[in-house]
Amino acid sequence: MVSALNISKPQVYETRTIQLSSPLLHIGSAVSRLNPFEYVQTSQRVYLPDQEALARALSNRGKLHDYIGAIEHRQEILSILESAFGKNWQNAEDILGNPIFPLGAIDRKWTDEKVTDLRPMIRNGFGQLYIPGSSIKGAIRTAIAYYLLKNADQYGVPNSNRVSAIEERLRQQLDNDHLKRQQKWADDELFMDSLFADFSLNYQGKSMAERTGPNTDIMRAVQVTDSQPLIERKVTINNRQVTFNIPVVAEILVSSHFENENAKYRASIYAEVVRNVKTKFTLSLDTEMLSWFQHKRGMKIPFKSVDELLKICQSFAQEQWDGEHDYWSMVKNQKHQGKNLDFTAIRDFYEPERCPYHLRIGWASGMTGTTVGWLFADDLRAKIRDTCGIKAPNFEAPKSRRTVVDPQGNIKYVPGWVKFRG
Repeated sequence: MVSALNISKPQVYETRTIQLSSPLLHIGSAVSRLNPFEYVQTSQRVYLPDQEALARALSNRGKLHDYIGAIEHRQEILSILESAFGKNWQNAEDILGNPIFPLGAIDRKWTDEKVTDLRPMIRNGFGQLYIPGSSIKGAIRTAIAYYLLKNADQYGVPNSNRVSAIEERLRQQLDNDHLKRQQKWADDELFMDSLFADFSLNYQGKSMAERTGPNTDIMRAVQVTDSQPLIERKVTINNRQVTFNIPVVAEILVSSHFENENAKYRASIYAEVVRNVKTKFTLSLDTEMLSWFQHKRGMKIPFKSVDELLKICQSFAQEQWDGEHDYWSMVKNQKHQGKNLDFTAIRDFYEPERCPYHLRIGWASGMTGTTVGWLFADDLRAKIRDTCGIKAPNFEAPKSRRTVVDPQGNIKYVPGWVKFRG
């Protein structure tokens, strides 16, 4: 009988459900900033209304004209809500019974300051906070590029794509006046295409060479799903109740330092972040497809399993961790422009020698988290920053950092670090 035969289908996919955790995270949305008439703030909460439900409800109450006037004059809308719905405006519904302020759009407010130009976090089609798979995959791609360039001899990276050769081409391009006017220079053309897409495909003994592009990119074999929604929930752990996925509007300090290394306050940004993140996503590797790829100049692919991918990510995280540790060890606390720039908690965060995280994703990952910049000479990294970003002559790159202020007004958190398990 067929059932008695020992027949098994070769494993083509390696799929892993990954549990993702993070102390604090922000991933921006298509709308980079919200104006004061697009949200409502009280002393303890920030409310992001369902705009369609709000318009229907205000129209039903005869207040839509007042609302439109507030928008035209870029005014806050709290007084209009109180006039239309009374003191319990937070619980108001439209004529269809839809809440104007859904539960997933009500954030704790961690600052006593007035929130201006709020930066929202990305939401899915159901209005739920989440982490896009593209954000995770993009960070993995950068980690692989960094790993290949750092271990060029081990994987046979062509000489023309070693760090020294890339640095030489970068210096030439950055000295070109035409390229100086471009905000985004083509790093794909410089080295990323060669690392990821300079492959031919060999399937069942037949070579299917194509032009360099998406079809010959090894990341086709890597699939990352969006995370589960970041829904606030409480869990009892060791007889203690812990709350995960807490939506918060917090003050983010942008700081740098003076030439004498005393901390310097630059600006405050108010952003929607998620505290104590705990969610899941799926990471899949098509091992059969990966075997089709043959680099045109003999470079080896540095991973054949999900475990090897995760080790590459952690290796890149360690490089960033070491750099951040050195930066914060150098910066001195100071009061500047009315801000108490005490970064003791940040230095404590970076104190462990071994990085406990696998990647840094989303907002505040910075130049060294989204590029292979740590591989370049300090002066070249600064030149890239001065040419393609905000100039800061005679300062290392990156110059500024972003840290998050807790409800007590203390500088406490660093955004973006994520840990994988599973």
